[in-house]
Amino acid sequence: MDNMRIHGLDTLMEHVREGIICVRENGSVVLANTRACEIIGMSLEKMNGVNLKFKAPFLGIGDATENKKFMHEDHVTYEGDVYVVSTFPIRLENEASIICCVFNNLVAHQKLKAKVYEDSRDYDVLDVLMNTLDEWVVVVDENGIITRMSKAYKDFNQDQSPEGKHVTDVIENTRMHKVIEAGVPELNDVQYIRGNKMVANRVPIKRGDRVIGAVGKVIFKDLKDFYTLSNKISTLQSEVAYYKEELGRARAAKYSFDMIIGGSEATEKTKSMARRAAKTDSNVLIIGESGTGKELFAHAIHNDSSRRFGPFVKVNCAAIPGELLESELFGYESGAFTGARKDGKKGKFELANKGTILLDEIGEMPIEMQVKLLRVLQEREIDRVGGQDPIKVDVRIIASTNKVLEDLVEEGLFREDLFYRLNVMRINLTPIRERIEEIPSITEALIVKLTERLGLYVSGISPEAMNVMMRYEWPGNIRELENVLERAINLLDDDLFIKAAHLPDKLIKNKYKVRAHKGKLLQNIIEEMEKEIIQQTLEENDFNKNKTAKILGISRAGLYNKISQYHIKQ
Repeated sequence: MDNMRIHGLDTLMEHVREGIICVRENGSVVLANTRACEIIGMSLEKMNGVNLKFKAPFLGIGDATENKKFMHEDHVTYEGDVYVVSTFPIRLENEASIICCVFNNLVAHQKLKAKVYEDSRDYDVLDVLMNTLDEWVVVVDENGIITRMSKAYKDFNQDQSPEGKHVTDVIENTRMHKVIEAGVPELNDVQYIRGNKMVANRVPIKRGDRVIGAVGKVIFKDLKDFYTLSNKISTLQSEVAYYKEELGRARAAKYSFDMIIGGSEATEKTKSMARRAAKTDSNVLIIGESGTGKELFAHAIHNDSSRRFGPFVKVNCAAIPGELLESELFGYESGAFTGARKDGKKGKFELANKGTILLDEIGEMPIEMQVKLLRVLQEREIDRVGGQDPIKVDVRIIASTNKVLEDLVEEGLFREDLFYRLNVMRINLTPIRERIEEIPSITEALIVKLTERLGLYVSGISPEAMNVMMRYEWPGNIRELENVLERAINLLDDDLFIKAAHLPDKLIKNKYKVRAHKGKLLQNIIEEMEKEIIQQTLEENDFNKNKTAKILGISRAGLYNKISQYHIKQ
């Protein structure tokens, strides 16, 4: 002890702001400064009577003396407090090896670092920029601890001493700590603070590849400007959301061929034909029952074509009154009719220029409009209502209908020449009742879509419910299937499984209807039914063979033979 004092170590230790303790390898205290006594809460005299390995384990003295493991500014949590600790060995004249421990609590440590930084010339420059210009700026270190905040920002947050605190404890909804984690700037981000919206920039501070802190700045000068900017932002956000929705709804194709579910031979053949059509610029006619996905195929064809960067415009010919269809398709000039906009209006064909137009329900188009559409196909130009000069358009037409156009031609309800113009690349969509094997995969995809939209979770669908669904005719095709699944999801029990009881009565009553597919002999149909009944009974009885055999009225050996014959697995 005296020898160490001769070297003046005890005097030096009293002039630093960290706690310093020197111990021998047996853990006894050789020297400790006043700051160390304050942090540990014990006088030097009392320290001499305890082993700090156990009294203050956060100091890591045991690892240093016994395992020669030392720390360098490590953060150690003990009894709810966080300490910054460094340990190292020293050897003095006539003394055995001594272990020194330099430590401080984290808040005091960060305040000390902030004070050192504050005393530097660069920090003085930053101080002038932050406070003289009345900016709202905050600087944090790599741990998210505030090292500096401008006076204006302190006033707004009603905290005049934020230094040393974690940024999340001072600034509401801050993302400064996230910027430190990611090391990526966040610019012009809308942030809510104390019920108000503001725009903030956050930039990481790097030394080489290491993030050592971050600086954040609020983009406005005073509270009055802030409220003005907040109102403008709210208005602009609403307008942008509206126009995005409108533009996305009217002029963009949302689906691709990868989103078309189903691997049956019929579906693969249809997709192959549609892909071929996409590679051409010829007109396409899509025929299919309601709910078979005609619009989905139209979107996919456009997105796989050379026009994919152009607009995709959809027109439902059945939803627009005949007297308005012409102006809707071809547009009108100023003053063309009472109520017309003074600057006129572009029609759907003009909006689809250099892209694709989908004429849905083309079979419902009035005969007089068919003549005008035929001219567009032939001349590649349109006439606005009330206009004098034709307008050239470059549009690829995809038409779709659930009607048999050949029958409409014979009845005089659809022009034969227009039919031939449209019927260049024809795609026939197969109803779902003719590709029953796809129902499981389509059901799975629809459940994912519905759960995302409804915000609900579904564990799965029971085999019995799937059997019921595969025996139904589905006159409404995939659209009807989606509606049935949505109803079932809304009726889920606690186990979150779709069961047969959740399906409509019309499906349940159809449960035991035999579907005689083309080319299948009666024997094949009977075997399919037998296999399905055995499979279902086994599942309902947890594959208990004795119980299943009794319920089916057959011997156990007979059941095993059937299981082997039909390759039924648990």
